[in-house]
Amino acid sequence: MEYVFRAFGLSKRYKKQLAVNETDMTISRGDIYGFVGENGSGKTTIIRLITGLIFPSSGYFELFGAKNTSAEIGAARRKLGAIVESPSIYMNMSAYDNLKLQCALLGLPADDRIAATLEEVGLGELLHEKKHASNFSLGMRQRLGIAMALIGSPEFLILDEPMNGLDPAGIVEIRELILKLNRERNITFLISSHILSELSLIATKYGIISKGHVIKEITAAQLQEEMSKTTDITAEDPEALYTLMEELGQEKVRRIPGGIRLSGEVNYNELLSAIIARGIVISSVNCRESSIEEYYLETIGGKRA
Repeated sequence: MEYVFRAFGLSKRYKKQLAVNETDMTISRGDIYGFVGENGSGKTTIIRLITGLIFPSSGYFELFGAKNTSAEIGAARRKLGAIVESPSIYMNMSAYDNLKLQCALLGLPADDRIAATLEEVGLGELLHEKKHASNFSLGMRQRLGIAMALIGSPEFLILDEPMNGLDPAGIVEIRELILKLNRERNITFLISSHILSELSLIATKYGIISKGHVIKEITAAQLQEEMSKTTDITAEDPEALYTLMEELGQEKVRRIPGGIRLSGEVNYNELLSAIIARGIVISSVNCRESSIEEYYLETIGGKRA
């Protein structure tokens, strides 16, 4: 497996504040890595470390195999595109002029790559438009920001809250663009977002960070398994119900007030038939599937104030 980014005991301290605390991360080529954490959890600090805007206090990371302290890290970063916090757009310039300036900063010929990049992000109609970016919608600015990150043909693209503030149509447009770039150009993504339900539609892997430490990394398939269905059954005799579940070999069972909770798929015909045959009177049966938000809160230890 080819790794695009790996962190080993990475830490960043600002005087008395430990913004990133001995954290490890692994992003493989082709991943859409959903970076999840509460405000102040350290997401943007790690993004700033990767992009070279700040430097680690301890620990290290590798980008495309190049250690952050090596001479090769500069070449590795040329394979990287990023939007940190908000797109770096000049509001008094047109889309074309923004991209032309970005090409100049990267030492690239403007040639026809500007037209191709604008077309790729769905802004082809702005190629000859003189309107300044200050007059664009938020969604258009976000797509222009992605175009500026794409102009250097990156293999790894970091987007910090790309859907923040967008209306539903804008969110769908950004989501489809990310999936397209990942599928057609095999671009690896690190996406920081608070919109967990939206991340769940695109992410192939998640990193959950809290208090500066990545406490869990999990693939989308593993997450789906861990977010399995639960069935709550209450009865007039909860202890008899629990005993029956043990006898039936139900491994994922635990007590709840007035009954039991089963995790995973359940054969309801067999289960309810066995309960009725034992003469246990059922009060209620409630089936549900946990959301990614609930899973996240449970992982970090509950709701934040």
